[in-house]
Amino acid sequence: MNNEEVNNIRNEIKSYIAASGWTLTDVADEMNKKNPDVNVTPQNISNKLTRGTIKYKEVKEIADIIGFEIKWTRK
Repeated sequence: MNNEEVNNIRNEIKSYIAASGWTLTDVADEMNKKNPDVNVTPQNISNKLTRGTIKYKEVKEIADIIGFEIKWTRK
């Protein structure tokens, strides 16, 4: 995955979060409530998005928190 693809994914996820009225801080707090054994910070999420190392499981969790569902459709 090249830098442009990583930037597009990062921007897409951040825009969905913002459009939903959430902040990265809100999302991190909610993730910590759901799984208190893991300490998620807004900086962790931002770094993973910037590096392109965020896990699909984490993206699904973020989508669920902000009220979205990820669906796969054929092109």
